Amino acid sequence: MTEMKGNPLSCTRKHRKYIRTESLDISEATSKQPPRGKRAFLCGVSYKNQKYELRGATQDLKNMKSLLVEQFKFPTDSILILAEDESHCSPTRNNIEMAFKWLMRGIQHGDSLVFYFSGHGLRQRDLHGDEIDGFDETICPLDFKTKGMILDNYINDTIVKPLISGVTLHAIVDSCHSGTVLDLPHAYDIHKSKWEVGHHPSVDGKGTMGGRAICFSACEDYQLAADTSALSSEKEMSGAMTSTFIKAIKEAVTKNKKITYQEILDSMNKSLKQPDKTGGLGARIRRVFQRKILQDPLLSSSEVFDTNTEFKI
Repeated sequence: MTEMKGNPLSCTRKHRKYIRTESLDISEATSKQPPRGKRAFLCGVSYKNQKYELRGATQDLKNMKSLLVEQFKFPTDSILILAEDESHCSPTRNNIEMAFKWLMRGIQHGDSLVFYFSGHGLRQRDLHGDEIDGFDETICPLDFKTKGMILDNYINDTIVKPLISGVTLHAIVDSCHSGTVLDLPHAYDIHKSKWEVGHHPSVDGKGTMGGRAICFSACEDYQLAADTSALSSEKEMSGAMTSTFIKAIKEAVTKNKKITYQEILDSMNKSLKQPDKTGGLGARIRRVFQRKILQDPLLSSSEVFDTNTEFKI
C-alpha cells in the first residue's frame, strides 16, 4: 500500500475530527543545555484523525531513532522527539520552532547535529524573490491550518546560518516538495554526477558561519513523496525515503564496510525504482494518480564536497 505525502490543503474541514495539538510541556524538554557532541531533533507528524493522516510517520521515528542510537551511538538523552503520543511533546509549530532553537543552543566545534522530519510538505509562492522557480518549500506542523507552515527561509535562518566552524548539521527530510527545504545553495545532480548551483538567484545569505549543512531530501521540489508498506518485510507503513536511507546504511554495516554519501544516494535511488513481484514501489505510486510520478531523492549542501567521502554523523 502506498500513500502520498501530498496536498493536505485539498481536504475540507467537514471531515475533520478533534485534533490533540498539545501534550507535554516543550519548555521543560528544551530548558536544559543539550549534551555536547552528538544531538538530534526528530519530528514525526501523523495528523491523526484528519483526512490527510499519514500512517508511516510513527514507524519512521522509531526506525530513525534506532539508527542513530544503534549505528551512530547517539546518547538517548541527546535526542529530542516530537510526536503525536502521550510520551512526547506534540509537533506543533511552536514546539518545532523551540526544538530548532534547542538543537542549535550552545553549539561548539566538533558537534554533530541531526534534524529529521517525516510529515507533509507543501509549496507556496515566494514573496522574497530568492527562489528561481518562484516557490518556497515548507514543512507542515500538526497545527499548520491555524498556525501556518514553516518556510524554508525560516529553517535556513534558524538551523543553517548559525552553524559555526567545526559543526556539521545533517538533515533528513521525508516530505513532498522537500528538495531544497533547507534553502542550501548547492544541489547534487545524480544524473550528471556533479554539484549544481542555481536554486536561488543569489547564494549570498544562504550559507553558514563556517560550519556545514548537508541535507538528504525525499524528492525534488516539484515532486511528491510516498509512504508505503512495499519496502517493509513486516508490511508496516513507513516513508519510502526513510526506509531506503536506513536500508542503505544497514546493508553497509552488515557487510562491515563504510558507506559514502554517493553510495547512500545511489542506493536510495535504486531502491525507489526497483520493481518487485507486486509491481514495485514506482508502479504503486503511479496507480494512485493514474499517471507517472517519480520520486528522486536529492542531496544538497551549504558547500561543495566530494560525495565519495565517508558518511559520518
